[in-house]
Amino acid sequence: MASVPQIKIPATYIRGGTSKGVFFRRQDLPAAAQEPGEARDKILQRVIGSPDPYGQQIDGMGGATSSTSKTVILDKSTQPDHDVDYLFGQVAIDKAFVDWSGNCGNLTAAVGAFAIAGGLVDASRIPENGTCTVRIWQKNIQKTIIAHVPVTNGEVQETGDFELDGVTFPAAEVVVEFMDPADGEGSMFPTGNLVDDLEVPGIGTFKATMISAGIPTIFLNAEEIGYKGTELQKDINGNAEALARFEMIRAHGAVKMGLIKDVSEAAARQHTPKVAFVTPATDYTASSGKEIKASDIDVCVRALSMGKLHHAMMGTASVAIATAAAVPGTVVNLAAGGGDREAVTFGHPSGTLRVGAAAEQLANGDWRAKKAVMSRSARVLMEGFVRIPGDTF
Repeated sequence: MASVPQIKIPATYIRGGTSKGVFFRRQDLPAAAQEPGEARDKILQRVIGSPDPYGQQIDGMGGATSSTSKTVILDKSTQPDHDVDYLFGQVAIDKAFVDWSGNCGNLTAAVGAFAIAGGLVDASRIPENGTCTVRIWQKNIQKTIIAHVPVTNGEVQETGDFELDGVTFPAAEVVVEFMDPADGEGSMFPTGNLVDDLEVPGIGTFKATMISAGIPTIFLNAEEIGYKGTELQKDINGNAEALARFEMIRAHGAVKMGLIKDVSEAAARQHTPKVAFVTPATDYTASSGKEIKASDIDVCVRALSMGKLHHAMMGTASVAIATAAAVPGTVVNLAAGGGDREAVTFGHPSGTLRVGAAAEQLANGDWRAKKAVMSRSARVLMEGFVRIPGDTF
């Protein structure tokens, strides 16, 4: 068998929030991958190291978790009054599949910084010192996101003293605003109800809030599904039976939300919707050993991503949590104590997070999410080239 040389592709490996991903400028990708299609998907899978039947992604840049099996493609924006177009690809670990159905809120924190450093933001918009407001068009969900990126001496500032639970070291704070974050053109509550009875054959019927804000998410009461709401990854991710139940719940919820027509289609839509469960504020010990006090939070939330309990909280799910908490009567709002609120502090496996959100009820009774705001951080870990075999695509 003749050997095939590797090809080099300019890329940057970045931590954004509690996720990591490989970032590309669209212009730097091979010509065949500059447009959507099989070639692009195959290239991104090979970069990350998927599909890997061992589930380890040893032969790629992925870290064998949903938080580290991610890719981003950026380009100068084609939208008026925007700086950069942001496309997110969630790469399946053990399957030959890239899910383009949603956004990654954590990596959004790194988009502005990469766009500035990569020449995708006009120089006239970048201050010598201060904050650069980067206007992002999120192509997966067709929404605007505003990132406020600190700049020092004309360059992105990455170091600082902002601490984010789930990230070991402090860094510079990046404030991210998700504008009109309802995911899709339909109702923010696709079923038309704030709370539904979600019937899952063979498992049970559960009270559920199904919302499309930030990312489509199914919220359940922890107690109804047999949990405390203070679980850590070790309590769930090693239990194949429990994970299968969650997947069944997710699949039936996806059908009820109108995202798929049949539960069999859920396997090809792993990134969305998410499944999360909530319980009123409770003392617990985070995965780092940090003691979380009920008095410091409004609600406990646990969420699954790509079939596993997330080690912290997805950024987009954080938007969904805050938006649902802002609407009186939802599962999240009731667990947080009910009533009107413009922000929520929730406990997750790695600690706590505060997210602001504003929602309004329209004349026809529907709800609209106006904005969600959170602070994250981002840091370049490595830049240069990724290499893949020349016969990948």
